[in-house]
Amino acid sequence: MSGIPVGISTCLLGKEVRHDGGHKHSRYCTQVLSKHFEFRSICPELEAGLGVPRPAIHLREYPDGIRLIETKGTADHTDEMNAFIDRIMPTLSDLRGYILMAKSPSCGMERIKVHNEEGRVTRRDGRGLFAEALIRAYPLMPVEEEGRLNDDMLRENFIERVFAYDDWMQNVDGDKLSAQALIEFHTRHKFQLLAHSEKIYRQLGPLLSDLKSEPLENIADRYIHLFMEAMSQKVSRGSHMNAMMHLLGYLKDSMHAEDKKVLLEQMEAYRRGEVPLVVPMTLLRMAQRREPVDYLHVQKYLGYTDLMVDGAPSPHQSDTTLRWLIDRLRS
Repeated sequence: MSGIPVGISTCLLGKEVRHDGGHKHSRYCTQVLSKHFEFRSICPELEAGLGVPRPAIHLREYPDGIRLIETKGTADHTDEMNAFIDRIMPTLSDLRGYILMAKSPSCGMERIKVHNEEGRVTRRDGRGLFAEALIRAYPLMPVEEEGRLNDDMLRENFIERVFAYDDWMQNVDGDKLSAQALIEFHTRHKFQLLAHSEKIYRQLGPLLSDLKSEPLENIADRYIHLFMEAMSQKVSRGSHMNAMMHLLGYLKDSMHAEDKKVLLEQMEAYRRGEVPLVVPMTLLRMAQRREPVDYLHVQKYLGYTDLMVDGAPSPHQSDTTLRWLIDRLRS
């Protein structure tokens, strides 16, 4: 089975395509994420015809807009870049996410230096020309910079959004849209929504309560925009606790008192920051496997933590406590 299609800046795969002939190899991308994602690499500057090696470029602001200018001189490459963007952008609709190279005048997602006509920095809130076009063309697509993936929460959020967006595109979007497909998608992601944003979670339920009130396409469009807005929000420990407690409500009657006690202890340990989320989530999954609940079987929330910890080991994950807890629930 092929992986989820995700775009990536070519230099992050170790290809020597940067202006100085170098690369920015991300081993996390090539050794971990590549197990799950099928990368499509693009170097906008190279593919716009600027070559390797090439003069360094930056963003300059003129009365008629932002231009892509060589740092030493006045050579302007904006037209070549825009022509490439116009060609490539329609071909990216099958992607489920994109990982960009930071600080690039073409790929940088945020905090890019913008210069005045004389080449002096006037602000640092710009965005690369390719990145800007990508985000404008595909506002629902999860986009992240490689460097930000070193942050545990940002990495988890990006990966989770990619998988959710892939689910939507495979099962709901376009000619696959039906009332049943929309309801089933919502059902699969209920606990994720609750963890990310209880406010939006409570908005989406009523939105789906009357699917004949207006064209289904309109409802689905509002739904997925709100859904992806919720998924972009960071999840606090308290929000995860809230979602896990709701989930536990479906399992408590089938669990032995001692097992439930151990699980609640580990949930509280997670709340205090003493163990990672994978500990209580693994125990919840094991409890579900012992006494399956059909409603929980389809929940994406129970399975998404496996990839979150892949390649980013925590000292708690391999200790005897976790192994003992898992073995206990398996017995």
